[in-house]
Amino acid sequence: MALLPKRKKDREERYPVLSLRDEMNRLFDDFFGGGLLRAPLGSEWLPALDVSETDTGIVVRAEVPGIAPEDIDISLTGDTLIIKGEKKQEEKKEEENYYRMERCYGSFQRVVTLPGSVDASKVTATHKNGVLTVTLEKKEESKAKVIDIKVQ
Repeated sequence: MALLPKRKKDREERYPVLSLRDEMNRLFDDFFGGGLLRAPLGSEWLPALDVSETDTGIVVRAEVPGIAPEDIDISLTGDTLIIKGEKKQEEKKEEENYYRMERCYGSFQRVVTLPGSVDASKVTATHKNGVLTVTLEKKEESKAKVIDIKVQ
């Protein structure tokens, strides 16, 4: 029985398979173009996203609680939507002793490869209750066309 406490191991030492899985995922994402959602390496935190498609457009919702709309930048290049921002840390008060700090701070970037062509002039963004909603209208040629069947 040892009298010294056990040293805490980091995630990679405790679960080497997870580190290997992360590296394999990164390798495949780099090789095949990253899929629908990509995040830069070394990101401390990323807001959760929902991407949905309707007949007329694409809707991207991002959870950004505590981030003011002026601290968020949205850009559209071709079929790629980029959402960047920064969650600023509140000033620590000297008289406070923290027992736990779990909230994440810092800058983030989410890159979404859109599933269809959108009209860059008809993009809208709203911010309500900590949720950013970006609505992108599809170009006319990308919209589904309903074809009636004639009975003879």
